[in-house]
Amino acid sequence: MKVVFVSNYFNHHQSEFCEAMDKETKGNFVFIETIPMTEERKQMGWAVGKIPHYVKKIYVNDEERAKCEKWITDADIVIIGSAPNFLISERLKRKKIVFRYSERIYKNKWKILQIPLRAIKYHYENRFNNNVYLLASSAYAAFDYKITRNFVGKAFKWGYFPKTIIYDNVESLIDRKVPKSILWVGRLIGLKHPEICIEIAKKLKDEGYQFKLKIIGKGEMEEALMKSIEKYNLEDNVFLLGSMSPEKVREYMEKSEIFLFTSDFNEGWGAVLNEAMNSACAVIVSHAVGAAPFLVKDGVNGFLYKNGNNLELFRKIKWLLNNHSARKKFSKEAYFTIRDEWNAYVAAKRLLELSKNLISESKKNVAIQSGPCSLAECIKNGWYKE
Repeated sequence: MKVVFVSNYFNHHQSEFCEAMDKETKGNFVFIETIPMTEERKQMGWAVGKIPHYVKKIYVNDEERAKCEKWITDADIVIIGSAPNFLISERLKRKKIVFRYSERIYKNKWKILQIPLRAIKYHYENRFNNNVYLLASSAYAAFDYKITRNFVGKAFKWGYFPKTIIYDNVESLIDRKVPKSILWVGRLIGLKHPEICIEIAKKLKDEGYQFKLKIIGKGEMEEALMKSIEKYNLEDNVFLLGSMSPEKVREYMEKSEIFLFTSDFNEGWGAVLNEAMNSACAVIVSHAVGAAPFLVKDGVNGFLYKNGNNLELFRKIKWLLNNHSARKKFSKEAYFTIRDEWNAYVAAKRLLELSKNLISESKKNVAIQSGPCSLAECIKNGWYKE
């Protein structure tokens, strides 16, 4: 089976899946990059050191563009992410299978006004084609698209698949973690709400809890966070560590017991959650994060809390700090979730299995009950009316 993945630029979020797909297709895989990576993304650590042989750059010259367009048209399967729709126009005419790789499309309530225009746009682009499917890279994507009457019953759970580390002894990893250590990672910007961590830290200190909270990242809110730390006398409890390489971030995750993820509905997926769970952290995550309802089973492999309900978040952090055995249980279950199901190699195998089934005339449902390539339910978020 020949598979082509078309997206803006090759980066560390996609490299593990692409490696898996190249292996599973025995070299019949091509990643087509449509634009050069921006300097901002390179500074954020998105660049991949050595570009693999299967990465082709459509923008280099006319000869390379012609090759890429032919690969797109001739492939058995095309996955298209952030890329111009005209690249698959011929494929759509021929009604060949296309998977649209997408996060949610209505991240805030004001975009609800765009529904009529988007409905027309998506119907035109998909040409009412029964062979166009959605790889829903947010738990809320299927519902967003359902509003436009697209991909109903044709949306599959998907996501981002950063590198998965297999530990020889996860129990040993958990035992080496710093007791009552808490970690937060991300850009210091509004949608990620790092300020919540400072407020929680103040309450924890006021109630006499012993803990260390480390915040990794840079951004426009850094100065305000520093002032809050000084205001609440949290210098011995909260530490702003700045930005660092993905490898260094993983080292901190491996040493931390609890991982906080406080983003609102503007967070598309949130690959840092995959990484924290793979590092055997006990995670506490806002339900608004696109990855959260797919990856976290509340009370089993972590905690979810309702976005904006900081009291619920505070109570769940306290409960974990008071329960060492629960922290260990969540840590192990989080690790197993990534090791056994939510990783690039499982995703690649399942996508090929699903694709072969869809190509066949019978188009029987593939019996995938959970995880990547299982049917995505239409989950409403907080601002939709029930």
